[in-house]
Amino acid sequence: MNILLSGASSGVGFEAVIELIANKHHKIIALARSEEKLNKLQEIAFALNPGCSLSILKFDIAHDNYENILIPFVKEKLGTVDVLINNAGSLINKNFMQTTPLDFAEMLQNNFLGHINMIQHMAPLMPQKSHILNIGSMGGFQGSVKFPGLAAYSASKAALHTLTECLAIEFADRQIAVNCLALGSAQTEMLEKAFPEYQSPVLAFEMGKYIADFALSGHKFFNGKIIPVAHTTP
Repeated sequence: MNILLSGASSGVGFEAVIELIANKHHKIIALARSEEKLNKLQEIAFALNPGCSLSILKFDIAHDNYENILIPFVKEKLGTVDVLINNAGSLINKNFMQTTPLDFAEMLQNNFLGHINMIQHMAPLMPQKSHILNIGSMGGFQGSVKFPGLAAYSASKAALHTLTECLAIEFADRQIAVNCLALGSAQTEMLEKAFPEYQSPVLAFEMGKYIADFALSGHKFFNGKIIPVAHTTP
């Protein structure tokens, strides 16, 4: 399969790529804003599987140029995209009354609008029976326990969840499935920023494997679904 994944420099995105490169038949593009971390990812991937096909590109999904940078790169390396994993994002942990409009704008740019940009530009390259997988959060899952300091982050993820449901309808005629995994805690840098004292029972590599497996086969069973993936909350 031809796979494009954003947010690959650390955490569950990094681990999902490590899982995906184990199959020599996959061709993967990994995107992130940190070129240094991407180079480290590629170094590790080639050490684990010297025959793997992994291309890396420093790219900001919210601000960089799709027409001149990403689309030509994807066409050269993959041609078409069978699986798009929208994992990029960031987190602000700040009391609501101190959270500025710019903070909210940053969360929407990185966790929502950037993914809209990505989907609109990649969908024309996706054949029938392909899969768009958005990575959401239990923080944005309706009815879940909420926590102080995460209003901007959680609201941006809730927007991504609703977008998932809308796009499943929009892309039905094209037979492109769209799903979202609302992740609970996994031991990552982002979790430590949100909950400094908390230790998750789920390791990053375990969640990364789950994401990779679902991206490859989940669309055979689900479409337009927001699926909670949480052993505990957070």
